Amino acid sequence: MQLGDTYSMLGRVDQSIECYTKGLQIQMESLGEMDPRVAETCRYLAEAHVQAMQFDEAEKLCKKTLDIHREHSAPASLEEAADRRLMALIAEAKGDFESALEHLVLASMAMIANGQETEVASIDVSIGNTYLSLGRFDEAIFSYQKALTVFKSSKGDNHPSVALVFVRLAELYYKTGKHRESRSYCENALRIYGKPVPGTAPEDIAGGLMEISGIYEAMEEPEEALKLLQKALKMLEDVPAQWSTVAGIEAQMGVINYMVGRYGESRSSFESAVAKLRASGERKSAFFGVVLNQMGLACVQLFKIDQAAELFEEARGVLEQEYGAVHQDTLGVYSNLAATYDAMGRVEDAIEILEYVLKVREEKLGTANPDVDEEKRRLAELLKEAGRARNKKAKSLENLIVNTSQRMKEVTKRWSGLGFKN
Repeated sequence: MQLGDTYSMLGRVDQSIECYTKGLQIQMESLGEMDPRVAETCRYLAEAHVQAMQFDEAEKLCKKTLDIHREHSAPASLEEAADRRLMALIAEAKGDFESALEHLVLASMAMIANGQETEVASIDVSIGNTYLSLGRFDEAIFSYQKALTVFKSSKGDNHPSVALVFVRLAELYYKTGKHRESRSYCENALRIYGKPVPGTAPEDIAGGLMEISGIYEAMEEPEEALKLLQKALKMLEDVPAQWSTVAGIEAQMGVINYMVGRYGESRSSFESAVAKLRASGERKSAFFGVVLNQMGLACVQLFKIDQAAELFEEARGVLEQEYGAVHQDTLGVYSNLAATYDAMGRVEDAIEILEYVLKVREEKLGTANPDVDEEKRRLAELLKEAGRARNKKAKSLENLIVNTSQRMKEVTKRWSGLGFKN
């Protein structure tokens, strides 16, 4: 367990999980599966799986932890509240927001029963986040305002907890189209992050800056977004335990640089992110696959076609393993790889991939969908020209380049701050 802790502090998540798993096996053999000390180890391991974005494994362990505490602790105990907060985080990551809300409400009731007012406020922020994800904006505002009142009275107006609520309100008002109010809350949060109270953890400030950056990017202010990411990067870049978060920051910088046409800088940011994700043991995560794909797109813009093909191939392997062959992100990589193969003259390989993509898209989206029409058009062009001498590199690259900007926007919207946001 101590070795697992050490690996965790070094950001080497896979090795940390391996050590925790061995420790848990030994502990269950010697103490039995329902010992309270086993619950503590299950929690360590569940949190490590969350960090590695392996949510199914984390959920199984957290359920076991709940079962153990239910047997040994009083109802509405602090242990149960902690378990339910972790379960809520896992459920939200899997998109099950109703389940997340249920766990958070039960955790809040347990904290109220134990007189933990500040912890109740923290849970209120999480409840607000869940309401926001569900589009229940009035209830989200009420939860955030409750938390804000408690944080200001217990921690002071300039505490990072207050700044975090400001960031959440900024996100909410952006989503509801009230950009002036959103900007005002961003500025309030930035004032607090600019003069943090003593003892504030750098990762708390960096996390807030990342989220505000995402809001500015959404408001089409990429240069301001980049400045905030650079500040966050400077705070964390020398801390090995934060390498995964740093990789998330660098990947987001790569996306923004791509969108404003600075493809060389974009590629450099992605390359650095990929190196850190490899070093921290996240080469099997879906996020790693997405970053590989984005780096491949930057290489396409720089006409580094062979390198782009290698990156798309690696991304394909990762996303097939994590998501399966019919997931939206996996299909996007297939499509990119087909266009790259076509540009390299590997027409038959490109045709084979596009035929598969078209089949899946027709099954999932129907034959009248615009995405299906685009794949049909591309495939028809390849089939028409297959088997005779040609030079289609420029045209193939043009097709890929034209279609990647929107993909970049969609991908970064889903993955913004991940590292990252949990």
